[in-house]
Amino acid sequence: MIKRAALIGLGTMGPGIAARLARGGIDVTAYDLSEAAIERAKSMLGTIDGVLDRLDIAAPDRGAGTIKFTSSLSDAVAGAELVIENVPENIDIKADVYRAIDPLIAPSVIVASDTSGIPITKLQAHISNPARMVGMHWSNPPHIIPMIEVIAGEKTAPETVSTIRDLIRAIGLLPVVVKKDVPGFVENRVLYALLREAVDLVERGVIEPEDLDTCVSWGIGYKIAVIGPMALLDMAGLDIYKSVSSFLNADLCNRADLAPVVKEKIEAGKLGLKSGGGMFSYETGSIPALQGERAKKLVAVRRILEGRG
Repeated sequence: MIKRAALIGLGTMGPGIAARLARGGIDVTAYDLSEAAIERAKSMLGTIDGVLDRLDIAAPDRGAGTIKFTSSLSDAVAGAELVIENVPENIDIKADVYRAIDPLIAPSVIVASDTSGIPITKLQAHISNPARMVGMHWSNPPHIIPMIEVIAGEKTAPETVSTIRDLIRAIGLLPVVVKKDVPGFVENRVLYALLREAVDLVERGVIEPEDLDTCVSWGIGYKIAVIGPMALLDMAGLDIYKSVSSFLNADLCNRADLAPVVKEKIEAGKLGLKSGGGMFSYETGSIPALQGERAKKLVAVRRILEGRG
């Protein structure tokens, strides 16, 4: 099993990924160009560890791994058996990272991208050993959500996929192997299909944003947390699905561009929690409490779904 990993990029997902790997017994060296990002990540570890404690996620018998931080890329990847790239969703930025780490790592080192949807095949064009490159898409917040997508590009070796899949299982998480390298993989394709319809319904005045969230969270969301979409088809009946989809599919939103309501908010600087407003408005001082409450609820739901009450 992999014992040492390098994490490149400490954005939104970085601290949670580092903490969860360490709790699984892996020594992690986390890198970022920004000293501010490093300090922010360090400050978050106590809270993240508290969440992992509430989830009863214990370190393996050999003990928890360590987390070290560095602003030196060569120090980050030195001795690593796995390098996880977690930089912004821009293929040029990612390509620069791969070119920088390429001469610093041995051919046996696996490079995994936490991209949310850029096809792995496109990323492989920028690394010298594409057989050892794979997608490892965590879901936010990564220390709470146990599912991780594993995606092979056209040149990824089967043993690279199996190594990452087995690593995910070994640290107590749930690997999902995506069989085709499609943009967005599976989780985000399903999510963005839902978001497209949700935004369209709000924009057309069919429903208010608050009511839409209530409808989804306490309607389909409540069910899908227990009964997945394929099982839900069987529960409802495929004949019922046929009848409803025969008229509803043609009326669903199928726009390929960005909805004007979202574009307008972006142009106004309303980006969501990070700016204090997006689809909703937030008081800056209340955001940490909101995030803490959401984490608490996600922990409670996960414990129930795992049968631990």
